[in-house]
Amino acid sequence: MKAILALEDGTVFYGSGFGAAATAAGEVCFNTSITGYQEILTDPSYKGQIVTMTYPLIGNYGVNRQDAESWRAHVSGMVIRELASVVSNWRAEQNLSSYLEEYGIPGIQGIDTRALTRRLRVRGSMVGVISTEAIDPAQAVEQAKAWGGMAGRDYVSEVTHPTPFLWDEHDLESAEFGLACDHTTPNPRHVRRPLPTADIPIVAYDYGIKYNILRRLRQKGFKVQVVPAHTPAAEALKYKPAGIFLSNGPGDPGALPGIVREVRTLVDSGIPIFGICLGHQLLGQALGAKTFKLKFGHRGGNQPVKDYETGRVEITAQNHGFAVDPDQLPSEVTVNRRNLNDMTVEGLRHRTKPIFCVQYHPEAAPGPHDSTPLFDEFRSLIERHG
Repeated sequence: MKAILALEDGTVFYGSGFGAAATAAGEVCFNTSITGYQEILTDPSYKGQIVTMTYPLIGNYGVNRQDAESWRAHVSGMVIRELASVVSNWRAEQNLSSYLEEYGIPGIQGIDTRALTRRLRVRGSMVGVISTEAIDPAQAVEQAKAWGGMAGRDYVSEVTHPTPFLWDEHDLESAEFGLACDHTTPNPRHVRRPLPTADIPIVAYDYGIKYNILRRLRQKGFKVQVVPAHTPAAEALKYKPAGIFLSNGPGDPGALPGIVREVRTLVDSGIPIFGICLGHQLLGQALGAKTFKLKFGHRGGNQPVKDYETGRVEITAQNHGFAVDPDQLPSEVTVNRRNLNDMTVEGLRHRTKPIFCVQYHPEAAPGPHDSTPLFDEFRSLIERHG
């Protein structure tokens, strides 16, 4: 199956197709993670994007339902150097190509992903069209030019769960995996570590929330009530939460003024708030800042972030194309973390209210665990202000 990737600047890459026989447009971006392609595909923050994996061999451990980060794959398309011909992991339930085909997503392999990534770094993220169907390259370029880009797009409404729900009410989904070191366990690879009591009720706003965020919150003793993205603040507070969590999500934070108004109401209520990724950007706007589009975004598991409160550097997992401009923040809000690659804002803290947020993903999946203690910090913050 022949395939092409056409960029809005007229560049066309030729390769072979996998996944669905389809044509799709989206913003072409790159992710530097070596593993975790299934979690990337199912991260709602990738809605509207064609993801290029910079690692050259993808698909070798297949796909399984247990590692999905949401209810379906959300990317528009997938670009890789080489698709593994053999799936060799005991947890695999199907291969990558059939998984993409299931959700109608086209993929292309056999192209020079290094050249593509260098082009995106120099020119910035570009709109592209990926096709595994018979399509004229010039027509694909024109389709890419007509797509319009990510700025101003509200994808949150398309990925949020439509109704509220209580996460893992029977504690079947959240326990961490372990590995038994003795011979008495029937299946040592299926060991789960015990969960603490869920003794702190919180509300988590679902702007495109990843399941591993919910798992991490439950592992820290939170009872998590998930609500849709456009839930009014007054409705969320009716659950009588001890704190509010603002999740990750896709698209342009500047296209969500209604959500920002509700976040501002939550800020004024005095309730403890913790935001990540899009939640960080929405909270930044609610506190007075603006957001702007990055040249090519931060996507991968190796972004260095300095915590200026401790002097510690965290290696973080990130996935975002927009950032917070701190110039209009009031004096009671401090920038406490920055990205050491480009010095963009990675964390905010309110000096007088129990509010903090980070631009990256402390739950990882995939990625390093340097930032996992932020969930403990959220619990401590709630306990101090309870």
